[in-house]
Amino acid sequence: MNGYWKKQGRLFDPESRPRHPKLITHAANPLPVYIEDDIYRIYYSGRDEKNRSSIGAVDIDIVKRKIIRDFYEPFFLHGPEDSFFSHGVSIGNTCQVGERLLMYFMGWKNTKNKHWYGEIGALQVDKNLSLSLLQPSPILALSSTDPVSLSYPWVSALDDGTFHMWYGSTINWDAGNGEMLHIFKSAKSLNGIDWESLDNTIPYIINYAQAFSRPTLLNRKGNESELWFSYRAGDGLTYRIGRATSINHQNWNLEVNKTGIEISNKGWDSEMNAYPFVFKHRGEIYMLYNGNGYGKTGFGIAKWVD
Repeated sequence: MNGYWKKQGRLFDPESRPRHPKLITHAANPLPVYIEDDIYRIYYSGRDEKNRSSIGAVDIDIVKRKIIRDFYEPFFLHGPEDSFFSHGVSIGNTCQVGERLLMYFMGWKNTKNKHWYGEIGALQVDKNLSLSLLQPSPILALSSTDPVSLSYPWVSALDDGTFHMWYGSTINWDAGNGEMLHIFKSAKSLNGIDWESLDNTIPYIINYAQAFSRPTLLNRKGNESELWFSYRAGDGLTYRIGRATSINHQNWNLEVNKTGIEISNKGWDSEMNAYPFVFKHRGEIYMLYNGNGYGKTGFGIAKWVD
Protein backbone atom coordinates (compact mmCIF):
# COMPACT_ATOMS: atom_id res chain seq x y z
CA MET A 1 0.00 0.00 0.00
CA ASN A 2 3.00 2.31 -0.44
CA GLY A 3 2.42 5.31 -2.67
CA TYR A 4 1.06 8.84 -2.66
CA TRP A 5 -1.74 10.98 -4.04
CA LYS A 6 -0.72 13.25 -6.92
CA LYS A 7 -3.03 16.24 -6.85
CA GLN A 8 -4.56 17.03 -10.27
CA GLY A 9 -6.08 20.38 -9.32
CA ARG A 10 -9.48 21.78 -8.49
CA LEU A 11 -12.35 20.42 -10.59
CA PHE A 12 -15.19 22.67 -9.48
CA ASP A 13 -15.42 26.08 -7.82
CA PRO A 14 -18.97 26.90 -6.62
CA GLU A 15 -18.16 30.62 -6.81
CA SER A 16 -17.35 30.38 -10.53
CA ARG A 17 -20.79 31.62 -11.59
CA PRO A 18 -24.10 32.77 -10.05
CA ARG A 19 -25.74 29.95 -8.11
CA HIS A 20 -29.27 28.84 -7.28
CA PRO A 21 -30.49 30.28 -3.92
CA LYS A 22 -30.27 26.79 -2.40
CA LEU A 23 -26.71 26.30 -3.70
CA ILE A 24 -25.17 29.71 -3.05
CA THR A 25 -22.01 28.39 -1.39
CA HIS A 26 -20.06 25.17 -0.89
CA ALA A 27 -19.70 21.98 -2.92
CA ALA A 28 -19.05 19.48 -0.13
CA ASN A 29 -19.01 15.68 -0.10
CA PRO A 30 -18.43 15.11 -3.84
CA LEU A 31 -20.01 11.82 -4.97
CA PRO A 32 -19.35 10.55 -8.54
CA VAL A 33 -21.82 8.46 -10.56
CA TYR A 34 -20.48 7.13 -13.86
CA ILE A 35 -22.13 8.29 -17.10
CA GLU A 36 -19.88 7.35 -20.04
CA ASP A 37 -16.28 7.49 -21.26
CA ASP A 38 -14.43 9.58 -18.64
CA ILE A 39 -17.52 11.55 -17.62
CA TYR A 40 -19.11 11.39 -14.17
CA ARG A 41 -22.04 13.22 -12.68
CA ILE A 42 -20.63 14.52 -9.42
CA TYR A 43 -23.27 15.29 -6.81
CA TYR A 44 -22.38 17.63 -3.97
CA SER A 45 -23.90 19.34 -0.93
CA GLY A 46 -24.34 23.09 -1.44
CA ARG A 47 -25.71 25.61 1.06
CA ASP A 48 -28.28 28.42 1.13
CA GLU A 49 -27.97 31.70 3.02
CA LYS A 50 -29.02 29.97 6.26
CA ASN A 51 -26.36 27.25 5.85
CA ARG A 52 -28.94 24.56 5.05
CA SER A 53 -27.54 22.09 2.55
CA SER A 54 -29.20 20.64 -0.54
CA ILE A 55 -27.82 18.49 -3.35
CA GLY A 56 -26.47 19.96 -6.58
CA ALA A 57 -24.55 18.30 -9.42
CA VAL A 58 -22.04 18.90 -12.18
CA ASP A 59 -20.95 16.62 -15.05
CA ILE A 60 -17.16 16.46 -15.39
CA ASP A 61 -14.65 14.68 -17.59
CA ILE A 62 -12.25 13.67 -14.83
CA VAL A 63 -9.35 12.88 -17.17
CA LYS A 64 -9.49 16.13 -19.14
CA ARG A 65 -10.64 17.86 -15.93
CA LYS A 66 -13.31 19.65 -17.93
CA ILE A 67 -16.81 20.65 -16.85
CA ILE A 68 -19.34 19.26 -19.33
CA ARG A 69 -22.48 20.59 -17.67
CA ASP A 70 -23.04 22.65 -14.53
CA PHE A 71 -26.62 22.20 -13.31
CA TYR A 72 -28.25 25.35 -11.94
CA GLU A 73 -31.26 23.68 -10.29
CA PRO A 74 -30.72 21.52 -7.18
CA PHE A 75 -31.38 17.80 -7.50
CA PHE A 76 -32.76 17.40 -3.98
CA LEU A 77 -33.73 19.95 -1.30
CA HIS A 78 -33.38 19.81 2.44
CA GLY A 79 -36.68 18.96 4.12
CA PRO A 80 -39.39 20.87 6.00
CA GLU A 81 -39.07 21.69 9.70
CA ASP A 82 -40.65 18.43 10.87
CA SER A 83 -38.32 16.23 8.79
CA PHE A 84 -35.11 14.56 9.96
CA PHE A 85 -33.19 16.44 7.24
CA SER A 86 -34.72 19.88 7.84
CA HIS A 87 -31.38 21.66 8.05
CA GLY A 88 -29.32 19.78 5.51
CA VAL A 89 -28.36 16.78 3.44
CA SER A 90 -24.76 15.51 3.41
CA ILE A 91 -24.24 12.72 0.91
CA GLY A 92 -22.28 9.50 1.47
CA ASN A 93 -22.20 7.02 -1.43
CA THR A 94 -24.39 5.05 -3.82
CA CYS A 95 -25.02 1.30 -3.77
CA GLN A 96 -27.01 -0.99 -6.04
CA VAL A 97 -29.80 -2.59 -4.00
CA GLY A 98 -31.74 -5.02 -6.15
CA GLU A 99 -33.21 -3.08 -9.07
CA ARG A 100 -32.61 0.28 -7.40
CA LEU A 101 -29.54 2.47 -7.07
CA LEU A 102 -29.69 4.11 -3.64
CA MET A 103 -27.81 7.17 -2.43
CA TYR A 104 -27.24 7.19 1.31
CA PHE A 105 -27.05 10.47 3.18
CA MET A 106 -26.81 12.18 6.55
CA GLY A 107 -29.78 14.38 7.43
CA TRP A 108 -29.13 17.36 9.70
CA LYS A 109 -31.58 18.55 12.35
CA ASN A 110 -31.10 21.78 14.31
CA THR A 111 -33.73 21.97 17.03
CA LYS A 112 -34.19 25.20 19.01
CA ASN A 113 -32.31 25.26 22.33
CA LYS A 114 -30.72 21.87 21.57
CA HIS A 115 -27.53 20.70 19.92
CA TRP A 116 -27.81 19.81 16.24
CA TYR A 117 -27.71 16.11 15.37
CA GLY A 118 -27.79 13.81 12.37
CA GLU A 119 -29.58 10.65 11.27
CA ILE A 120 -29.15 8.54 8.14
CA GLY A 121 -31.54 8.35 5.20
CA ALA A 122 -31.63 7.17 1.61
CA LEU A 123 -32.53 8.57 -1.80
CA GLN A 124 -33.36 6.69 -4.97
CA VAL A 125 -31.26 7.53 -8.02
CA ASP A 126 -33.68 7.31 -10.91
CA LYS A 127 -32.87 6.21 -14.48
CA ASN A 128 -32.29 9.81 -15.59
CA LEU A 129 -30.05 10.35 -12.52
CA SER A 130 -32.65 12.49 -10.76
CA LEU A 131 -33.11 11.94 -7.02
CA SER A 132 -36.15 11.12 -4.92
CA LEU A 133 -36.61 10.37 -1.24
CA LEU A 134 -36.85 6.63 -0.52
CA GLN A 135 -38.89 7.07 2.66
CA PRO A 136 -39.71 10.00 4.98
CA SER A 137 -38.13 8.37 8.04
CA PRO A 138 -34.43 7.59 8.64
CA ILE A 139 -33.14 4.16 7.70
CA LEU A 140 -30.77 4.44 10.69
CA ALA A 141 -32.08 6.62 13.51
CA LEU A 142 -30.84 7.59 16.95
CA SER A 143 -31.13 4.73 19.43
CA SER A 144 -29.77 3.41 22.69
CA THR A 145 -26.78 2.17 20.65
CA ASP A 146 -26.22 5.57 18.99
CA PRO A 147 -27.97 8.16 21.19
CA VAL A 148 -26.20 11.41 20.23
CA SER A 149 -25.74 11.92 16.48
CA LEU A 150 -25.14 9.90 13.31
CA SER A 151 -23.30 10.86 10.13
CA TYR A 152 -21.84 10.06 6.70
CA PRO A 153 -22.80 6.50 5.66
CA TRP A 154 -20.85 4.25 3.29
CA VAL A 155 -22.77 1.16 2.14
CA SER A 156 -21.30 -1.87 0.35
CA ALA A 157 -23.03 -4.88 -1.20
CA LEU A 158 -21.42 -8.13 -0.03
CA ASP A 159 -20.94 -11.32 -2.03
CA ASP A 160 -23.55 -13.17 0.04
CA GLY A 161 -26.29 -10.72 -0.95
CA THR A 162 -26.28 -8.75 2.31
CA PHE A 163 -25.12 -5.18 2.92
CA HIS A 164 -22.56 -3.55 5.19
CA MET A 165 -22.46 0.07 6.35
CA TRP A 166 -19.74 2.20 7.89
CA TYR A 167 -21.17 5.29 9.57
CA GLY A 168 -20.20 7.99 12.04
CA SER A 169 -21.52 8.04 15.60
CA THR A 170 -20.94 10.76 18.19
CA ILE A 171 -19.94 9.49 21.63
CA ASN A 172 -19.89 12.99 23.13
CA TRP A 173 -19.55 16.57 21.92
CA ASP A 174 -16.42 17.21 24.00
CA ALA A 175 -13.84 14.52 24.77
CA GLY A 176 -12.12 16.79 27.32
CA ASN A 177 -10.01 18.75 24.84
CA GLY A 178 -12.73 20.88 23.25
CA GLU A 179 -13.19 18.46 20.34
CA MET A 180 -15.98 15.94 19.84
CA LEU A 181 -15.42 12.20 19.95
CA HIS A 182 -17.03 10.99 16.73
CA ILE A 183 -16.07 7.48 15.61
CA PHE A 184 -16.84 5.03 12.82
CA LYS A 185 -19.09 2.08 13.58
CA SER A 186 -20.68 -0.50 11.31
CA ALA A 187 -24.05 -2.09 10.66
CA LYS A 188 -25.48 -4.95 8.60
CA SER A 189 -28.64 -5.33 6.54
CA LEU A 190 -30.43 -7.98 4.51
CA ASN A 191 -32.12 -5.49 2.19
CA GLY A 192 -30.06 -2.26 2.32
CA ILE A 193 -32.85 -0.45 4.19
CA ASP A 194 -33.32 -2.08 7.61
CA TRP A 195 -30.10 -2.01 9.62
CA GLU A 196 -28.64 -3.71 12.70
CA SER A 197 -25.63 -2.12 14.37
CA LEU A 198 -22.53 -4.25 14.92
CA ASP A 199 -19.82 -4.10 17.58
CA ASN A 200 -16.81 -3.49 15.33
CA THR A 201 -15.37 0.04 15.05
CA ILE A 202 -12.40 1.80 13.49
CA PRO A 203 -9.71 2.54 16.13
CA TYR A 204 -9.43 6.12 17.37
CA ILE A 205 -6.98 7.91 19.66
CA ILE A 206 -7.88 10.95 21.77
CA ASN A 207 -5.69 13.98 20.91
CA TYR A 208 -4.53 12.20 17.75
CA ALA A 209 -7.51 11.13 15.62
CA GLN A 210 -10.86 11.44 17.35
CA ALA A 211 -13.31 13.32 15.11
CA PHE A 212 -13.91 11.23 11.98
CA SER A 213 -16.08 12.07 8.97
CA ARG A 214 -17.07 10.80 5.52
CA PRO A 215 -15.71 7.21 5.28
CA THR A 216 -14.96 5.80 1.83
CA LEU A 217 -14.02 2.15 1.36
CA LEU A 218 -11.48 0.96 -1.20
CA ASN A 219 -10.91 -2.75 -1.82
CA ARG A 220 -7.41 -3.28 -3.21
CA LYS A 221 -6.92 -6.99 -3.90
CA GLY A 222 -7.82 -10.14 -2.04
CA ASN A 223 -8.69 -9.20 1.54
CA GLU A 224 -6.77 -5.92 1.54
CA SER A 225 -9.01 -2.91 2.24
CA GLU A 226 -8.56 0.77 3.02
CA LEU A 227 -11.03 3.10 4.67
CA TRP A 228 -10.29 6.71 3.75
CA PHE A 229 -11.82 9.55 5.75
CA SER A 230 -11.22 13.02 7.16
CA TYR A 231 -10.38 13.56 10.80
CA ARG A 232 -9.45 16.10 13.44
CA ALA A 233 -7.03 15.47 16.29
CA GLY A 234 -8.35 17.82 18.96
CA ASP A 235 -5.33 20.11 18.72
CA GLY A 236 -7.16 22.89 16.90
CA LEU A 237 -6.07 21.91 13.39
CA THR A 238 -8.66 21.66 10.63
CA TYR A 239 -9.62 18.43 8.89
CA ARG A 240 -6.93 16.26 7.35
CA ILE A 241 -7.35 13.07 5.32
CA GLY A 242 -6.52 9.78 7.03
CA ARG A 243 -6.99 6.09 6.45
CA ALA A 244 -7.33 2.77 8.22
CA THR A 245 -6.19 -0.52 6.69
CA SER A 246 -7.21 -4.13 7.07
CA ILE A 247 -6.26 -7.47 5.55
CA ASN A 248 -9.42 -9.27 6.62
CA HIS A 249 -12.10 -6.54 6.73
CA GLN A 250 -12.36 -7.00 10.49
CA ASN A 251 -9.23 -5.85 12.31
CA TRP A 252 -8.28 -2.30 11.34
CA ASN A 253 -5.04 -0.35 11.77
CA LEU A 254 -5.17 3.42 12.07
CA GLU A 255 -2.63 5.05 9.71
CA VAL A 256 -3.31 8.78 9.64
CA ASN A 257 0.38 9.65 9.19
CA LYS A 258 0.79 7.42 6.11
CA THR A 259 -1.81 8.81 3.75
CA GLY A 260 0.31 10.31 0.97
CA ILE A 261 -1.71 13.54 0.85
CA GLU A 262 -1.15 16.85 2.63
CA ILE A 263 -2.56 20.36 2.44
CA SER A 264 -1.07 22.50 -0.31
CA ASN A 265 1.32 25.39 0.28
CA LYS A 266 -1.18 27.87 -1.10
CA GLY A 267 -4.54 28.06 -2.78
CA TRP A 268 -7.97 26.51 -2.44
CA ASP A 269 -6.82 23.48 -0.36
CA SER A 270 -4.01 25.07 1.67
CA GLU A 271 -5.91 25.08 4.98
CA MET A 272 -7.93 21.88 4.91
CA ASN A 273 -8.30 18.52 3.14
CA ALA A 274 -11.64 16.87 3.86
CA TYR A 275 -14.50 14.58 2.81
CA PRO A 276 -12.66 12.20 0.45
CA PHE A 277 -14.33 9.90 -2.06
CA VAL A 278 -11.98 7.23 -3.44
CA PHE A 279 -12.91 5.25 -6.57
CA LYS A 280 -11.45 3.26 -9.47
CA HIS A 281 -11.62 4.36 -13.10
CA ARG A 282 -9.98 2.59 -16.05
CA GLY A 283 -7.51 0.79 -13.79
CA GLU A 284 -6.50 3.95 -11.92
CA ILE A 285 -7.45 5.05 -8.41
CA TYR A 286 -8.77 8.57 -7.92
CA MET A 287 -9.83 10.67 -4.96
CA LEU A 288 -12.30 13.53 -4.99
CA TYR A 289 -11.86 15.75 -1.95
CA ASN A 290 -12.76 19.14 -0.51
CA GLY A 291 -10.43 21.93 0.44
CA ASN A 292 -10.74 25.02 2.62
CA GLY A 293 -13.90 25.93 4.48
CA TYR A 294 -15.57 22.48 4.55
CA GLY A 295 -16.10 22.60 0.80
CA LYS A 296 -16.60 26.34 0.40
CA THR A 297 -13.79 26.45 -2.17
CA GLY A 298 -15.17 23.47 -4.06
CA PHE A 299 -13.60 20.09 -4.75
CA GLY A 300 -10.55 18.73 -6.51
CA ILE A 301 -9.15 15.42 -7.67
CA ALA A 302 -6.00 13.43 -6.92
CA LYS A 303 -4.61 10.28 -8.54
CA TRP A 304 -2.89 7.45 -6.68
CA VAL A 305 0.72 6.82 -7.68
CA ASP A 306 2.44 3.62 -6.51
